[in-house]
Amino acid sequence: MSTARAERLVNLVLALLSTRQYLAADRVRTIVPGYVDATSDEAFARMFERDKAELRELGIPLETGRNSVFDPVEGYRIARRDYELGAIELAPDEAAAVALAVRLWDSPELTGQAQKALVKLRAAGVDVDESATTPVEPRVHAEPSFAPLLAAVQLGRVVRFDYRRSHSPERRARTVEPWGVVSWRARWYLVGHDRDRGAPRCFRLSRITGPVRPVGPSGAVTRPPDVNLIEFVAGAGGAGRDPVPAMRARLWLAEGRAAGIRRQATVVGRRTVADVDGDVVELDLWVPESAADWIAAHGPDALVLEPDVLAKAVADRWERVAQEVSL
Repeated sequence: MSTARAERLVNLVLALLSTRQYLAADRVRTIVPGYVDATSDEAFARMFERDKAELRELGIPLETGRNSVFDPVEGYRIARRDYELGAIELAPDEAAAVALAVRLWDSPELTGQAQKALVKLRAAGVDVDESATTPVEPRVHAEPSFAPLLAAVQLGRVVRFDYRRSHSPERRARTVEPWGVVSWRARWYLVGHDRDRGAPRCFRLSRITGPVRPVGPSGAVTRPPDVNLIEFVAGAGGAGRDPVPAMRARLWLAEGRAAGIRRQATVVGRRTVADVDGDVVELDLWVPESAADWIAAHGPDALVLEPDVLAKAVADRWERVAQEVSL
């Protein structure tokens, strides 16, 4: 939407909110800035009709009616009782959570939306302290493809993009009916129906290269009601994974530790490492690159025994952390 049109819509809302009377179109044309630029009555009529439709699509309750039985034409107004929200009440911890959410996003698109929400809450009288401190300072980084994919999900529109498989520079075009964008284990994924494979699939956003191109009309995609996006990405019941795992790994886990890995693994033996008792486990990995980050996060509680490529990947991550700490 152009800046001029956005300003005109805001002025139109303010004008229709500020009167108890119904304003005829001719009256609106004279008092709302932006309509005087119309070159003819027909141009104004088209502009006004588009703006009314836009307000209704935004959920603004635009009323029509006559001020008396003697009025020859209908007018327009916005009733405050229908437009204004009820009182917003947040407990101090809830207000702190809102402020933390504003700092959470490391993305221009989402940061802007969060700031707008903050302004609205303050306008409603909610005291939100952005300077509140927390034990941790989380950041959520959204990939460049996040915003166009989220827009496609909201519009129900098919998308096309180039996708790179793990450990391969090869890129292939994908045409996907998007169902949702979710975060799992600190990574963003798109879940949807892959038209090229003819089956549901998930795609890691960091492997999408180039622009995301919308295809076809809006409303063409409907998410199946029985699909749980998080479970799909996590691979519950095999959903969302490739038919064959990328590798099978054997790890040593310290006694009673690394519960996250244990939930995905099968214990196959016992072993003592550096005088610490533990279990030898096996598990299938579909995304080795992500698995290396996941295993490395468990520190000394998890040791990769096989394969060597995974053990080296985990060791490399530990070395990078050690270097950063020493700086």
